[in-house]
Amino acid sequence: MKTAIITGASSGLGRELARQAAAIFPEAECFWLIARRAQRLEELAEALPGKTVACLGLDLCDAMSFMAYQDKLRAEQPEVVLLVNAAGCGYLGRVGETDTASQTRMVDLNVRAVTAVTHMTVPYLVPGARVLNVSSIAAFCPCPRMTVYSATKAYVSAFSRGLGEELRSRDVRVTAVCPGPMQTEFLEVGGIAGNSRTFELLPYCDQVRVACGALRAARAGRAVYTPTLFYKFYRLLAKATPAGLMMKLTKT
Repeated sequence: MKTAIITGASSGLGRELARQAAAIFPEAECFWLIARRAQRLEELAEALPGKTVACLGLDLCDAMSFMAYQDKLRAEQPEVVLLVNAAGCGYLGRVGETDTASQTRMVDLNVRAVTAVTHMTVPYLVPGARVLNVSSIAAFCPCPRMTVYSATKAYVSAFSRGLGEELRSRDVRVTAVCPGPMQTEFLEVGGIAGNSRTFELLPYCDQVRVACGALRAARAGRAVYTPTLFYKFYRLLAKATPAGLMMKLTKT
């Protein structure tokens, strides 16, 4: 059965990507929705009428979840037409001054989980399939006070580029979406809301538009999708400006 697999589908951009994916990838007959909060996934499943939906309540920071996911892949043998890695987290704070658990959780979820889920799914990707990885504008330059987060998103972008080249011969394309901040629970959970002057000044992206643009970019086989002219310009600026100067401008 042609299948779309979406991690981080319980909230924020991941939920919106799951909600819109059926319209842009109509060939997907079945959706696997993955997140810790299974009840939210059940609610989302109602927004996918006519589709077979499997709600997988997996914590991708737990190695046992990878085993459960691997077992399901082997049992179901899905024809994966779309993989969306949207699970992620980000916490505000200086390295050495915040709790270790929050710093390592970003690495576990943003790097380890993306790598593991993708690695296990690649054998099931069919010709013409698409992989969409949620990166961030933070990938363009190290961001003091979100140092680990920006480093993990730089990994996601680099991983997407390399993976895209590896899978090109199989007619599989990989897209990294790099949005700016959005009004989602990410800001509250990460301790960012009310604690960052930079986040107060930056223009916010609309998650509905970002999801639509990202899915259409994936469908078209684009390597990178950056929404809004402001952040497209920022991406170019980060390429042209010395990192030391950019870090002073991007301090959160």
